[in-house]
Amino acid sequence: MSRRYKHGTARSQNALLPPRIEDYISENNAVRAIDAYIDTLDLKALGFQNASGGRTAGQPAFDPAALLKLYVVGYINRVHSSRRLARECHRNLEVIWLLEGLTPSYRTIADFRKVNGPALKAACKEFIALCKELELLGGEEVALDGAFFNANASAASVTTKKQMEKDLKQIELDIDAYYQGLDTQDEQESGWGEQLGEASALGEKLKQLQARQARTQAQLKQLEARGETQLSRTDPD
Repeated sequence: MSRRYKHGTARSQNALLPPRIEDYISENNAVRAIDAYIDTLDLKALGFQNASGGRTAGQPAFDPAALLKLYVVGYINRVHSSRRLARECHRNLEVIWLLEGLTPSYRTIADFRKVNGPALKAACKEFIALCKELELLGGEEVALDGAFFNANASAASVTTKKQMEKDLKQIELDIDAYYQGLDTQDEQESGWGEQLGEASALGEKLKQLQARQARTQAQLKQLEARGETQLSRTDPD
């Protein structure tokens, strides 16, 4: 007797009322804090390029706020390259919710970091400092790019100016390490897109795998029909 398994929803099944992306993001999800925080910032005053929202020739630019949100969520989740951030925009529901479905290319993401480096680091530093102040970061030890620091926060503790300066300095070091990791990963991954091929090439590979699977299944049926245990590809006997 064959065993029964639980079945998911068929991918091809139509639905009159599909779930909203909003339904997948809980009320206490960290991306909601990122979204709310960055929406309060004056990006133009912070030095971000193209933050005025004026009309320009050509295609509309990506909102700097959206790309900043992407970098902050990447920093929190230790996603270390522009290519990986670009992939998160297609597969990570939290990122899809945060960017409202926008899918910037890895070149757009990398260029944004190069053009807005100082402002980007300053925004990340302020966000982490705010999270610590509001105790959104726990007292556990956090590892980032091989560096360890203790995010200690207690309602009964007394935070001195010296401690605050020390914390900010550590945050700056962590952010610098993160950006160095981004640069390193971007250099190492350059050319990966060409090596892996575009979507059409991947689709062709999938077809080849499916054809190979069909051949293998046919060969197994052949062996079962003959009562044999091995198949010779060179000698039909």
